Amino acid sequence: MTRLLVGPFNRVEGDLEVRLDVADGQVRQAWVNAPMYRGFEQILQGKHPLDALVYVPRICGICSVTQSVAAARALAAACGVVPPPNGVLLANLMLACENAADHLTHFYLFFMPDFTREVYADRPWHAQALQRFSTTSGEHAREAVAVRQRWLQIMGTLGGKWPHTQSIVPGGSTRGINNSERYRLGARVAEMRGFLERVLYGAPLEEVIALSSEQALTKWHAHDPLRGDLRLFLSIAQDLGLEALGRGPDLTLSYGGFAEPGGAYAMAPGVWNGHTLEPVNISQIAEDARHAWLADDGAALPPAVGLTLPQIDKPEAYTWNKAPRLDGQVLETGALARQLADGQPLIRALWQRSRGNVLTRVLARSLELARLVILAEQVLRAIVPEAECCVETHLPDHADAYGLCEAARGSLGHWLSIRDGRIANYQIIAPTSWNFSPRDRQGNPGALEAALVGAPVAEGDKAPVAVQHIVRSFDPCMVCTVH
Repeated sequence: MTRLLVGPFNRVEGDLEVRLDVADGQVRQAWVNAPMYRGFEQILQGKHPLDALVYVPRICGICSVTQSVAAARALAAACGVVPPPNGVLLANLMLACENAADHLTHFYLFFMPDFTREVYADRPWHAQALQRFSTTSGEHAREAVAVRQRWLQIMGTLGGKWPHTQSIVPGGSTRGINNSERYRLGARVAEMRGFLERVLYGAPLEEVIALSSEQALTKWHAHDPLRGDLRLFLSIAQDLGLEALGRGPDLTLSYGGFAEPGGAYAMAPGVWNGHTLEPVNISQIAEDARHAWLADDGAALPPAVGLTLPQIDKPEAYTWNKAPRLDGQVLETGALARQLADGQPLIRALWQRSRGNVLTRVLARSLELARLVILAEQVLRAIVPEAECCVETHLPDHADAYGLCEAARGSLGHWLSIRDGRIANYQIIAPTSWNFSPRDRQGNPGALEAALVGAPVAEGDKAPVAVQHIVRSFDPCMVCTVH
């Protein structure tokens, strides 16, 4: 048995290390370490509740709007207010903008550059991967960065800046738009559609999201295997057997994506077990800190009464991340979970055969990116220019509430307790907290820890490329994990 430490990882938001036990050319066990502590939950204690809207977006520089939305929803629940339809739509537009930017960044800057490595130089697709995805000269990667920059101008219009946008509040959005601004935002959405249809998909967005079976995907791919970067990824995945890498747990979680006026969701919530979609029972969520450098009070705690108290000399601890569980079970969250919950037929068909893996995670994220751009178009049409977008709120002196949201990487929850007009407790469970969790007190490994078991490792290889593919397929955001 050989012990291997992989990390710190590049092209990952935040710090990450993975410890592996390797035998007979395969990973036998894995331990995932989030080695950085930040303490936002402690910082918030004693602050005025509305101060959360200033602090929590600064947890992360790439999904700050999602943090804002979760905080605003927790505060809105505490106040007992419902934002007006325009406020809901404007928040959805900002969420769609940020999540789409994250998916685009993941594909072109975080995930695909691994296929330009020298280890793949003998593969028939390697020259194309170099030309398109090289970190220094990739033509499509460079174009994606430029398109992303202009896409994020939507944030500049609606929130004044990005990241750490401040226009989302419990009562809705403090920034409405007029007709001329709606047309300008529409131009940014049209530019993103054009790039995706020309470069990523080589096909209309509607054609991509209509893929409903493995046979349809195979036919679409075979029609022109090098047309569009998604087809090139499918060729690579087929050649390398990415479907057999990184199998995740048999349960996935989505809180529901893009809450609409009236309470429905553009992407349905639920826990998918491979056969049925079950409602999410929030009361069954608890965090186990047995293997975290944090006090655990001897038991897994619901986030409403959770603790975030450093205990650096704690025996058996190996990470700053707690282990979230739903009714004691390990879950995977992210775009794959959202598409399964929403009933996307292609993703469900692939899940039935091989569950979550490197292929299905990246494919689900790619399909969702097309849906997000279409969603942005629909939201822009639904917004009523200059109509009310925010209502006044009055904070109670005492309240317990939570706010849920779907970030690009998965389910995000904020739990808030107010006592005597001040924050008494604030607990956050981020998507990567679920996916990169350590073992719990029953010894169950987290989603990534289990997914790494069986990954091939060549003798003497200190940075196994298969391990890199599995880790990046989850698109980690470690700074949110250690908030």
